Amino acid sequence: MSMPSAAAQLRTLLRRPGPALVLGSHDALSAKLAEEAGFDAVWASGFGISAVSALPDANILTMSETLDAVHRMVDAVQIPVIGDCDNGFGNAINVMRTVAEYERAGVAGICIEDNIFPKRCSFYAGVRRELVPADEHARKVQAAKAAQRDPDFVVIARTEAFIAGWGTQEALDRARAYADAGADAVLVHSKLATFDELREFANAWDGRCPLVAVPTTYAGITADDLAAAGFKLVIFANQALRAAVKAMRSALVTLKQEARPAAVDDRIATLPEIYELVGVPDLQANEQKFLLPGGHEVTAIIIAAGFEESLLPLTEDRPKAMLEIKGQTILERQIHALNECGIKDIVVVRGYKKEQINLPNVRYYDNDRFLDTGEIVSLFLAEREMNRRFLFLYSDIIFDPSILEKLLKSQADISIVVDRAWGDHPHTPEELRSRKPDLVVTAQPPQKGYRFLPTVEGAALVNIGRQLAAETADGEFIGLAMFSEEGAQLLRTVYRQSQQRFQSNAFHEAVSLKRAAFTDLLQEIVACGGTVACVDTYKGWLEIDTFEDYQRAWAKVK
Repeated sequence: MSMPSAAAQLRTLLRRPGPALVLGSHDALSAKLAEEAGFDAVWASGFGISAVSALPDANILTMSETLDAVHRMVDAVQIPVIGDCDNGFGNAINVMRTVAEYERAGVAGICIEDNIFPKRCSFYAGVRRELVPADEHARKVQAAKAAQRDPDFVVIARTEAFIAGWGTQEALDRARAYADAGADAVLVHSKLATFDELREFANAWDGRCPLVAVPTTYAGITADDLAAAGFKLVIFANQALRAAVKAMRSALVTLKQEARPAAVDDRIATLPEIYELVGVPDLQANEQKFLLPGGHEVTAIIIAAGFEESLLPLTEDRPKAMLEIKGQTILERQIHALNECGIKDIVVVRGYKKEQINLPNVRYYDNDRFLDTGEIVSLFLAEREMNRRFLFLYSDIIFDPSILEKLLKSQADISIVVDRAWGDHPHTPEELRSRKPDLVVTAQPPQKGYRFLPTVEGAALVNIGRQLAAETADGEFIGLAMFSEEGAQLLRTVYRQSQQRFQSNAFHEAVSLKRAAFTDLLQEIVACGGTVACVDTYKGWLEIDTFEDYQRAWAKVK
């Protein structure tokens, strides 16, 4: 069953018992707040729309500019929106186009007043009031009704007779003429502080169509009182705007005086409240459902603090991550690969020659004790970045982006990339001494001599480290890992427990936790019962550990 149109909903409000409460809104956000607060409809206030453009309510904005704001309100809410169209933006012919455009935008109805063009706000002091002749405005109403396509579309005729000081009889004559011309409701405006003249008007009204009130100056009256007098729609036209201005002014004075955001925390909405209001949860759900791979909410943490004596003199004046290979440094190549996979949030932990690492759009943490600490100390300097899914990278690896894309598809809480090409050829003692590979033993090693098709998440990790026997290893950790939010929590928990348990004692292959490598902490996670999934790859990466590695990279990298 389809939902009734906005115009049909407004028609229902006009027919139902009791008053319908309508809130004046100045933009889509205030319209959404009106809906959230339970108002029956939205009044797209010309006064408010002009005010948020820092302009007076005097027909300065064009119809197109006003309609643009109204259209956004319609899109933001499910309740009916009534367009405040001032004097219809011109004569009867202009009114016909106004109706067509507003109806096309999904507005439930419009209100047109008998002010001359350009109008002046009803409450501006010292302004001479001029109204168009009653029969001219009646023709505008007729033109509006002739132009509408939806039979439920509502045309409200507004008279400013009381505002002009012309008395009750003139107001009644005009209201009757507009009702006879086809108006679906009549709005009778007043600027008195009491309800007296409107009560006199309502007592004499013959009920030709519903009445609409805007109790701005006679603010003490209730909606029930207005309904008892014969008014059907009650419009609170500008209270939301005025409340916003007062709250903003107060908060901004305090913020300027104290110059710290926390000074106004008790009087402003939280960011999650704003996110909820503007539909961020729906956005996230739709992104996950419909977007192609490429955008990832993940932080990359690259540890680049250490000093590599084996690469001297290449690293005499720069850290290893800043070694250039055919026009790009190793770190620049990593950032390019991350960006290509949709990862823009990148953190680098610096240490040796830290001033040489100053790439843009990267956050930095500094390990000034890099000579006497290991990889884990560097990683946990960036602990505040581990509050959501994150990647861990060694700063000396170059890899094909397809490897990273495969890792990003892993659903495991902790995943590491393992090169299964390790067993394809023998490894000399000299190679093992110079390269110091991070060797891996898994629960399900691939069958030697057979090609295999790796899965997104391979076997679980059993052992990892640089001191494992080469002949027992069935893969090599390439220096690329990923932690889910839960995995990051487990990483932090195991690290804190290890600080208590091991203190200055040996920690797996390291002489102490302070000197520990990333692989030592992975081994501790496994020892504590955690699962580390191995994402299999077959070559497609390089590690720069030695001068020979650097030469090989120059030969192989494009």
